[in-house]
Amino acid sequence: MIHDTPEEWQVTATVTPFTGNKTSVRTDDVVMPDGSVVHRDYQVHPGSVAVLALDEDGRVIVLRQYRHPVRMKLWEIPAGLLDVPGENPLHAAQRELYEEAHVKAEDWRVLTDVYTTPGGCDEAVRIFLARGVSEVEGERFEVSEEEADMEHARVPLGELVRGVLAGELHNNCLVVGVLALQAALSVQGGLDGLRPADAPWPARPFTA
Repeated sequence: MIHDTPEEWQVTATVTPFTGNKTSVRTDDVVMPDGSVVHRDYQVHPGSVAVLALDEDGRVIVLRQYRHPVRMKLWEIPAGLLDVPGENPLHAAQRELYEEAHVKAEDWRVLTDVYTTPGGCDEAVRIFLARGVSEVEGERFEVSEEEADMEHARVPLGELVRGVLAGELHNNCLVVGVLALQAALSVQGGLDGLRPADAPWPARPFTA
Protein backbone atom coordinates (compact mmCIF):
# COMPACT_ATOMS: atom_id res chain seq x y z
CA MET A 1 0.00 0.00 0.00
CA ILE A 2 1.25 3.51 -0.80
CA HIS A 3 0.00 6.73 0.70
CA ASP A 4 0.97 10.38 0.94
CA THR A 5 2.67 11.44 4.18
CA PRO A 6 3.00 14.82 5.95
CA GLU A 7 6.43 16.45 5.82
CA GLU A 8 7.60 20.02 6.24
CA TRP A 9 11.03 21.28 5.17
CA GLN A 10 12.60 24.16 7.04
CA VAL A 11 11.48 27.65 6.01
CA THR A 12 13.95 30.41 6.83
CA ALA A 13 11.89 33.40 5.65
CA THR A 14 8.37 34.17 4.43
CA VAL A 15 6.82 37.19 2.74
CA THR A 16 3.34 37.81 1.28
CA PRO A 17 3.76 40.14 -1.72
CA PHE A 18 0.08 40.00 -2.68
CA THR A 19 -3.13 39.63 -0.70
CA GLY A 20 -6.41 39.32 -2.59
CA ASN A 21 -10.05 39.03 -1.63
CA LYS A 22 -10.00 35.28 -1.02
CA THR A 23 -6.44 34.15 -1.73
CA SER A 24 -2.89 35.47 -1.45
CA VAL A 25 0.57 34.80 -2.84
CA ARG A 26 3.36 33.76 -0.49
CA THR A 27 7.11 33.42 -1.04
CA ASP A 28 9.00 31.02 1.24
CA ASP A 29 12.74 30.46 1.46
CA VAL A 30 12.98 26.67 1.75
CA VAL A 31 16.03 24.66 2.80
CA MET A 32 16.70 21.82 0.33
CA PRO A 33 18.16 18.41 1.32
CA ASP A 34 21.62 19.49 0.13
CA GLY A 35 21.52 22.58 2.38
CA SER A 36 20.84 25.12 -0.35
CA VAL A 37 17.98 27.61 0.02
CA VAL A 38 15.48 28.26 -2.78
CA HIS A 39 12.49 30.58 -3.24
CA ARG A 40 9.06 28.98 -3.62
CA ASP A 41 6.13 31.17 -4.71
CA TYR A 42 2.63 29.75 -4.25
CA GLN A 43 -0.99 30.72 -3.88
CA VAL A 44 -2.46 30.40 -0.39
CA HIS A 45 -6.04 29.15 -0.67
CA PRO A 46 -8.75 28.55 1.98
CA GLY A 47 -9.80 25.22 0.46
CA SER A 48 -12.93 24.14 -1.40
CA VAL A 49 -15.69 21.59 -1.53
CA ALA A 50 -17.40 20.11 -4.58
CA VAL A 51 -20.48 17.93 -4.97
CA LEU A 52 -21.10 15.18 -7.49
CA ALA A 53 -24.87 14.92 -7.15
CA LEU A 54 -26.31 11.74 -8.69
CA ASP A 55 -30.05 11.49 -9.31
CA GLU A 56 -32.23 8.36 -9.35
CA ASP A 57 -31.71 7.98 -13.11
CA GLY A 58 -27.92 7.89 -12.86
CA ARG A 59 -27.51 11.45 -14.11
CA VAL A 60 -25.06 13.95 -12.66
CA ILE A 61 -26.06 17.55 -11.96
CA VAL A 62 -23.66 19.84 -13.83
CA LEU A 63 -23.33 23.59 -14.33
CA ARG A 64 -21.83 25.60 -17.19
CA GLN A 65 -19.98 28.72 -16.12
CA TYR A 66 -17.57 31.25 -17.64
CA ARG A 67 -14.03 31.04 -16.21
CA HIS A 68 -12.05 34.13 -17.11
CA PRO A 69 -8.47 32.88 -16.46
CA VAL A 70 -8.86 30.15 -19.12
CA ARG A 71 -11.28 32.12 -21.35
CA MET A 72 -13.76 29.25 -21.53
CA LYS A 73 -17.22 28.23 -20.42
CA LEU A 74 -16.67 25.02 -18.49
CA TRP A 75 -19.08 22.31 -17.42
CA GLU A 76 -18.56 21.78 -13.69
CA ILE A 77 -20.11 20.21 -10.63
CA PRO A 78 -21.39 22.47 -7.81
CA ALA A 79 -18.47 23.76 -5.75
CA GLY A 80 -17.37 26.61 -3.55
CA LEU A 81 -14.81 27.97 -1.12
CA LEU A 82 -14.48 27.14 2.55
CA ASP A 83 -15.05 30.77 3.46
CA VAL A 84 -15.15 30.30 7.23
CA PRO A 85 -12.01 28.94 8.98
CA GLY A 86 -12.76 25.56 10.53
CA GLU A 87 -16.07 25.29 8.69
CA ASN A 88 -17.48 21.80 8.45
CA PRO A 89 -16.97 20.81 4.80
CA LEU A 90 -20.22 18.83 4.65
CA HIS A 91 -22.21 21.89 5.69
CA ALA A 92 -20.37 23.95 3.08
CA ALA A 93 -21.10 21.35 0.40
CA GLN A 94 -24.79 21.24 1.28
CA ARG A 95 -24.91 25.02 1.05
CA GLU A 96 -23.23 25.06 -2.36
CA LEU A 97 -25.57 22.39 -3.73
CA TYR A 98 -28.54 24.46 -2.65
CA GLU A 99 -27.18 27.78 -3.90
CA GLU A 100 -25.93 26.58 -7.28
CA ALA A 101 -28.40 23.80 -8.16
CA HIS A 102 -31.39 24.44 -5.86
CA VAL A 103 -31.45 20.82 -4.71
CA LYS A 104 -30.80 18.89 -1.49
CA ALA A 105 -29.63 15.32 -0.94
CA GLU A 106 -30.40 12.59 1.58
CA ASP A 107 -27.22 10.49 1.36
CA TRP A 108 -23.74 12.01 1.53
CA ARG A 109 -20.34 10.28 1.21
CA VAL A 110 -16.79 11.44 0.65
CA LEU A 111 -15.86 10.58 -2.92
CA THR A 112 -12.22 11.73 -2.83
CA ASP A 113 -9.85 14.41 -1.53
CA VAL A 114 -7.37 16.17 -3.83
CA TYR A 115 -4.82 18.97 -4.01
CA THR A 116 -5.64 20.78 -7.25
CA THR A 117 -2.17 22.12 -8.15
CA PRO A 118 0.28 21.24 -5.35
CA GLY A 119 3.28 22.61 -7.23
CA GLY A 120 1.95 26.16 -7.06
CA CYS A 121 -1.09 26.33 -4.77
CA ASP A 122 -2.08 24.80 -1.42
CA GLU A 123 -5.76 24.45 -2.38
CA ALA A 124 -7.30 21.25 -1.02
CA VAL A 125 -10.69 20.08 -2.30
CA ARG A 126 -13.04 17.52 -0.80
CA ILE A 127 -15.38 16.06 -3.41
CA PHE A 128 -18.61 14.62 -2.02
CA LEU A 129 -21.03 12.15 -3.57
CA ALA A 130 -24.63 13.17 -2.92
CA ARG A 131 -27.54 10.83 -3.64
CA GLY A 132 -31.28 10.98 -3.07
CA VAL A 133 -31.52 14.46 -4.55
CA SER A 134 -34.70 16.50 -4.65
CA GLU A 135 -35.69 20.07 -5.41
CA VAL A 136 -35.59 22.58 -2.57
CA GLU A 137 -38.88 24.32 -1.86
CA GLY A 138 -39.13 28.08 -2.18
CA GLU A 139 -37.33 30.66 -4.28
CA ARG A 140 -33.91 30.04 -5.77
CA PHE A 141 -30.81 31.56 -4.20
CA GLU A 142 -30.07 34.92 -5.84
CA VAL A 143 -26.87 34.71 -7.90
CA SER A 144 -24.70 37.44 -9.42
CA GLU A 145 -21.65 38.08 -11.64
CA GLU A 146 -20.55 34.96 -13.60
CA GLU A 147 -23.11 32.80 -11.79
CA ALA A 148 -25.95 34.88 -13.21
CA ASP A 149 -25.14 33.38 -16.63
CA MET A 150 -24.91 29.82 -15.32
CA GLU A 151 -26.59 26.95 -17.21
CA HIS A 152 -27.81 23.72 -15.58
CA ALA A 153 -28.12 20.18 -16.89
CA ARG A 154 -28.39 16.56 -15.79
CA VAL A 155 -26.09 14.29 -17.78
CA PRO A 156 -25.68 10.49 -17.62
CA LEU A 157 -22.47 9.43 -15.88
CA GLY A 158 -21.33 7.45 -18.92
CA GLU A 159 -21.59 10.50 -21.16
CA LEU A 160 -19.45 12.52 -18.76
CA VAL A 161 -16.82 9.77 -18.63
CA ARG A 162 -16.74 9.75 -22.41
CA GLY A 163 -16.37 13.53 -22.52
CA VAL A 164 -13.52 13.48 -20.00
CA LEU A 165 -11.57 10.84 -21.90
CA ALA A 166 -12.23 12.60 -25.21
CA GLY A 167 -10.71 15.84 -23.91
CA GLU A 168 -14.03 17.69 -24.11
CA LEU A 169 -14.45 18.37 -20.37
CA HIS A 170 -11.67 20.04 -18.38
CA ASN A 171 -12.84 21.23 -14.98
CA ASN A 172 -10.67 19.61 -12.31
CA CYS A 173 -13.43 18.69 -9.85
CA LEU A 174 -15.70 17.35 -12.57
CA VAL A 175 -12.95 15.23 -14.12
CA VAL A 176 -11.73 13.82 -10.80
CA GLY A 177 -15.25 13.32 -9.43
CA VAL A 178 -16.61 11.58 -12.51
CA LEU A 179 -13.67 9.19 -12.84
CA ALA A 180 -13.64 8.51 -9.09
CA LEU A 181 -17.34 7.64 -9.17
CA GLN A 182 -16.85 5.36 -12.16
CA ALA A 183 -14.00 3.63 -10.32
CA ALA A 184 -16.00 3.30 -7.10
CA LEU A 185 -18.84 1.60 -8.97
CA SER A 186 -16.43 -1.03 -10.30
CA VAL A 187 -14.76 -2.10 -7.03
CA GLN A 188 -15.96 -4.44 -4.33
CA GLY A 189 -18.25 -2.64 -1.89
CA GLY A 190 -19.21 -0.06 -4.49
CA LEU A 191 -20.61 3.22 -3.26
CA ASP A 192 -21.33 1.76 0.19
CA GLY A 193 -17.57 1.39 0.62
CA LEU A 194 -16.96 5.13 0.36
CA ARG A 195 -15.95 7.06 3.45
CA PRO A 196 -18.68 8.69 5.57
CA ALA A 197 -19.40 12.36 4.95
CA ASP A 198 -17.76 13.37 8.25
CA ALA A 199 -14.50 11.47 7.63
CA PRO A 200 -11.40 13.31 8.93
CA TRP A 201 -9.68 15.64 6.45
CA PRO A 202 -6.12 16.41 7.61
CA ALA A 203 -5.60 18.97 4.84
CA ARG A 204 -8.40 21.12 6.24
CA PRO A 205 -9.21 20.18 9.85
CA PHE A 206 -12.75 21.09 10.82
CA THR A 207 -15.10 21.16 13.78
CA ALA A 208 -17.88 18.57 13.93
